[in-house]
Amino acid sequence: MTKSDLVIVYHRQPYEEAVENGRRVYRENKSPNGIVPTLKSFFGRIAEGRGAWVAWKQVSAKQQEKFDRVIRIEDSYGNYAVSRLPLTAEQVKSFYHVTSKEALWPILHSFPWLFRYENADWNTFREVNWLFAEAAAAQAEDDALVWVHDYNLWLVPKYLRQIKPSLKIAFFHHTPFPSPDVFNVLPWRAEIVDSLLDCDLVGFHIPRYSKNFADVARSLRDVEVTETVRVESGMSPSGMALSEPDVPVRLSHKGRSVNLDAFPVGTNPEIITELLKGEPSRQIQKTIREELEGQRLILAVGRTDYTKGMKETLQAYERLLERRPELHGKVKLLLVSVQAASGMKIYRDTQREIEALVGRINGRFTNLRWSPVFLFSNAIPFDRLIAYYKMADVCLIAPLRDGLNLVAKEYVAAKQGDLGVLVLSEFTGCAVELPQAVLANPYSARAMDAALDQALDMPEEEKRERMRAMHQNVLHYDVSRWARHTLERFGEIGEGLRTKPEAAA
Repeated sequence: MTKSDLVIVYHRQPYEEAVENGRRVYRENKSPNGIVPTLKSFFGRIAEGRGAWVAWKQVSAKQQEKFDRVIRIEDSYGNYAVSRLPLTAEQVKSFYHVTSKEALWPILHSFPWLFRYENADWNTFREVNWLFAEAAAAQAEDDALVWVHDYNLWLVPKYLRQIKPSLKIAFFHHTPFPSPDVFNVLPWRAEIVDSLLDCDLVGFHIPRYSKNFADVARSLRDVEVTETVRVESGMSPSGMALSEPDVPVRLSHKGRSVNLDAFPVGTNPEIITELLKGEPSRQIQKTIREELEGQRLILAVGRTDYTKGMKETLQAYERLLERRPELHGKVKLLLVSVQAASGMKIYRDTQREIEALVGRINGRFTNLRWSPVFLFSNAIPFDRLIAYYKMADVCLIAPLRDGLNLVAKEYVAAKQGDLGVLVLSEFTGCAVELPQAVLANPYSARAMDAALDQALDMPEEEKRERMRAMHQNVLHYDVSRWARHTLERFGEIGEGLRTKPEAAA
């Protein structure tokens, strides 16, 4: 078996599966935007043809006997191996739906009162993380880089160090990372931090999360911050809820150096522009315009998750219609709230609450010619979603806490500096990149009301100035810049990595 120079460890598979004529086929992801295509692009940058991906797939005990653990995929991103962990339904429920989502997720998003210790099965969490580490080590050259993604694989670095000590290990968090007083609620806090301190590089979206991790590590272990730098000007303007003037970039622990990084994943403005220029998108935009019949479109997009602020968004819209009857028949809210992990009571409850709010608002304000809210509970294809972004007068993104939020960046990229207003929660990671948005505190009804009024009443010239400034930021911190920055950091920790010469250009 050919060993790999780069092994990406992420719970999602890097393709879409389908059955055609009784045969299973693997198709490239429909959406060219998002984290999976972004990660796959690294296979073409680091020793093309020598990459591997490790993910899990739910497989019954009977199916496991004939299950192909490793397959090879060839698509527009290159030729690479995919090592698939055959997890049982019980393992998936315990590891992902219960321990990850009911115990770890609330803490990461600073909702400690929702933390559920009694249901958590830490032994199964360890077991699954060990399986991921074994699969990654089996695919990796001795001096390879293994790049682990997200909190449900927190223990993989620790196990990789035990199996193959010479590996270079990087970790990237796609979620927020809380301060010590919240993180240390976790009974397994020391084990998690020890594993992350076994990494060569630990990455986050923004400086605040990187600093929080350093503070957590120092609270639990003999860790010294050996290097701190000033945050670059475009990444953390002062006075914002998540601002940090300085960020730690290197820690020392037990004689090892652990590098920290804070750099946000970007969107792909070029792909969005190409989609909008195409005739299919133009037809969708024309249809949307005709269906709106002059109404102003407010768009809110997110997952059905209590952290995403969908209930707060609907409540703010209901209050808007209560206090401003002159807007009846002149505005419409399109809420795209995509159902999250199935089988979880807290998400089912959130879905029911959202549906009840939509029903209440429509019941109160609908007339024969106008319905104020339209709800999508299933994902909208990316090309159609981009058309909605382009046509929306206001995009309302109001999570109570969010690691980054690519939707806000996609909206700005789709607007291309044209008229539009982004209303953005102060507690989204991307708020530090987009200070020109109308920033709102989703915990305050009064602040949300003021933000919506400001967005709807904003003069055209101010809209244009704010959107142009945000568009420049989105172009600057795009996905290509994140990739180049990440490759530079990889180069610092792994001199043996064979990167293509144009990758650093």
